[in-house]
Amino acid sequence: MYSVRRIEKWVHDPGLTTRMVLVLGGLVLLYVVFLTAMIWSGVDAVTVLVVAVTFAVFQLLLAEPLALRSVGARILQPDELPRVQDLVERVAALAGIPRVRVGLIETPMPNAFAIGRGIRSSTVVVTRGLLELLGDEELEAVLAHEIAHVRNRDVLVMTIAGFFVVVAQLVFRMLLWGGSGRSSRDRRGGGLALAFLVSLVVWVVGQLLLLALSRYREYVADRMAGILTGRPLALASALLKISGQISRIPSRDLREVEEMAAFFIIPPVRTESLLALLSTHPPVAERVRRLEQLQRQLEGLA
Repeated sequence: MYSVRRIEKWVHDPGLTTRMVLVLGGLVLLYVVFLTAMIWSGVDAVTVLVVAVTFAVFQLLLAEPLALRSVGARILQPDELPRVQDLVERVAALAGIPRVRVGLIETPMPNAFAIGRGIRSSTVVVTRGLLELLGDEELEAVLAHEIAHVRNRDVLVMTIAGFFVVVAQLVFRMLLWGGSGRSSRDRRGGGLALAFLVSLVVWVVGQLLLLALSRYREYVADRMAGILTGRPLALASALLKISGQISRIPSRDLREVEEMAAFFIIPPVRTESLLALLSTHPPVAERVRRLEQLQRQLEGLA
């Protein structure tokens, strides 16, 4: 373990901050264009703004409980799974954040993710399969990785950014299935077609921006976890075990949590699927290589 001062020096990553600002700025710009297109297509401006603000507040306040419910996670009581809660408390203290809540999903799929509005309101979720698969050092490394996401505030950024993409996706689908034919002729010349096109562009570009941020933030969280625990190879071992087990999990179980794929430490997607080509995470082999390099750096400083 390293002192908090030394950890702060090592884990500070201006690149992550820059990417978060650029992603949010880009998505806000896209969203303004999207709302403008909605208004120009004939939708009442007041209605558009009210709906947009309502959705934003709804997403920010209810994203965490809805995400937990969507994957069947429950918050542990103080006396449940003391092994896990002690590890979370220790790593959270070392990272300089208040003790986070701990959630559990009763599934054999080994995985973990963090969700929340910020450092003072966050939850680290683990699965039963993860607890059965990993030893204490590996589990601590995985928990440190998730707490790193909380400490870096990229969980909040991903939640907000995801909101813009989801809204554009919903509108795109509505226009795709219900916006053709007579209704398009009733609106001002081609307005609906423009709204359809803009929502498609916002959806696609938003997904690409999220991919760019999501992959980079995984590298940063891996590095911070290795420094927090002082054992990067423990995280490397955990990543290999988790990815190996996920390939054996029935597709039905993976589909139940795929909407949270961007938040898990290893995405619940089979490597041979099309979704793997657009993965929110970098390749496990590259993550392991970087962790091995970090191990050598730490040993050189010892």
